[in-house]
Amino acid sequence: MADLFAGFEPAPAPDTHPENAPLADRLRPRTLDEVVGQDHITGPEGAIGRMVAAGRLSSVILWGPPGTGKTTIARLLADAVDLRFVAISAVFSGVAELKKAFAEARDHAKIGKRTLLFVDEIHRFNRAQQDGFLPYVEDGTVTLVGATTENPSFELNAALLSRAQVLILERLGRGALDLLLERAEAVMERPLPLTPPAKDALIASADGDGRFLLNQAETLFSVNLADPLDPAGLSAFLQRRVAVYDKDREGHYNLISALHKSIRGSDPQAALYYLARMLTAGEEPLFLLRRLTRAAVEDIGLADPQALVQCIAAKDTYDFLGSPEGELAIAQACVYLATAPKSNAVYKAQKAAWKSAKETGSLMPPPSIRNAPTKLMRDIGYGKGYAYDHDSEDAFSGSDYWPEEMSPETFYTPTERGFEKRLSERLAYWDERRTRRS
Repeated sequence: MADLFAGFEPAPAPDTHPENAPLADRLRPRTLDEVVGQDHITGPEGAIGRMVAAGRLSSVILWGPPGTGKTTIARLLADAVDLRFVAISAVFSGVAELKKAFAEARDHAKIGKRTLLFVDEIHRFNRAQQDGFLPYVEDGTVTLVGATTENPSFELNAALLSRAQVLILERLGRGALDLLLERAEAVMERPLPLTPPAKDALIASADGDGRFLLNQAETLFSVNLADPLDPAGLSAFLQRRVAVYDKDREGHYNLISALHKSIRGSDPQAALYYLARMLTAGEEPLFLLRRLTRAAVEDIGLADPQALVQCIAAKDTYDFLGSPEGELAIAQACVYLATAPKSNAVYKAQKAAWKSAKETGSLMPPPSIRNAPTKLMRDIGYGKGYAYDHDSEDAFSGSDYWPEEMSPETFYTPTERGFEKRLSERLAYWDERRTRRS
């Protein structure tokens, strides 16, 4: 059940859970010691543990996936250091609600009661709204605890980040999710109607989200089943969980980075995994094909020229077949790239050549290879002395094609891998003849 708050009344004590409350609320921890999966920040040596031990809380940003305890930790923090707890959601609140919260916090401060202001989805406030927090955080009117599922360095103002400590919550592991189910079974006073393999499947489906897991468990507790469900029965009983994936957010860039680097690292199994993660989460296949094509020219290049051909063929195949049949062509291109010999020699050569071009400005080519379409140009020497390579031995004149003000430079140096080994031999062949004829 989502923790969304539209008002500003202090929250009820964490140990008051009505019998008809959702299971996730009934199991909400009463102390920081009961929070699962976040010992690295809530334990005695963690940042929150140290703050509570000192009795002094600084402003923090809790960054982590859904269902990892951000709201719960904020509530327990207020209780642990005796602060008034006020919660708002950036989804439902605007400037007027923030001004009201700050004014009430100031009034309570006058009678000696400080306020912990919890802002859920804080990244949804725009930059100007985030700036509005600064004076109230600086003068101690509120202790800010913000919660976000997005990378704070992308979504929050630098000024706000400089006044708050970012604490990272981890996706709940198997042990933490097991413990949540044990607590649920204790509260319900009966085991989940699942076989052990089905219980494993339920935990895997949660994808580290404790709230989702408890909501699914509550659904299972709500029905009377004659026999425990096996994995197939569980899959039929519960709706399939949609992958958590925001195509314009950090998760998108993390996965595409992982795909590209797995290809570069010649690991086709990992590359296929990340490709599947993105496709099953709804990523645009053409976006993935563009990145695969980029990998073909950046990380493989002329070590295997067929890599680029495979990517273009996969794009054409996907255009022709669509999903899901065309996705097989994308997978084939992905595997081809990951298993191909690697070279970034062309990529490095392009960077070096572009840099040299910018530094040398508008130097003219030597007169012998300048274009000479008019008599005037020919009269002033354009094209004079040009050696037509096909008239030379081996179709190679050995001429100097560089601007007269420049010495020849070397941008492209092929590797000894794949097709580039043959290119290296060709370059050596031309260099030897160029030296001999000069």
